[in-house]
Amino acid sequence: QVQLVESGGDLVQPGGSLRLSCVGVGIRLEHYAVGWFRQAPGKDRERVSCIPVSSTYGTTYYLDSVKGRFTISRDNGKNAIYLELHSLQPGDSANYSCVNYLSSRCTSTRTEHWGQGTQVTVSA
Repeated sequence: QVQLVESGGDLVQPGGSLRLSCVGVGIRLEHYAVGWFRQAPGKDRERVSCIPVSSTYGTTYYLDSVKGRFTISRDNGKNAIYLELHSLQPGDSANYSCVNYLSSRCTSTRTEHWGQGTQVTVSA
């Protein structure tokens, strides 16, 4: 059974940092572009970041509001995608989930397997 499993969410104070992990089970993430999305209560889900298979297939994507604060990376040896979150703000509070695309590129809209998500709460 294919799963994407997220972890790393927590309650942090404004200005704090977290590292979220997305690990593939039954799927090799190195073959797919992978995106991180977030959804806060009462708001639409939005794509926060995406990483292609390699630079051959395009550049990483960041939502404008997180540029310079979030960094996405992959570790193919660990079959994992990471999202580092810095200078966190209350507006970053949401459930963060990862998904693989049926493509090597982040320009694709064809998503496949979604994880259950990990909760990030930014509050004093």
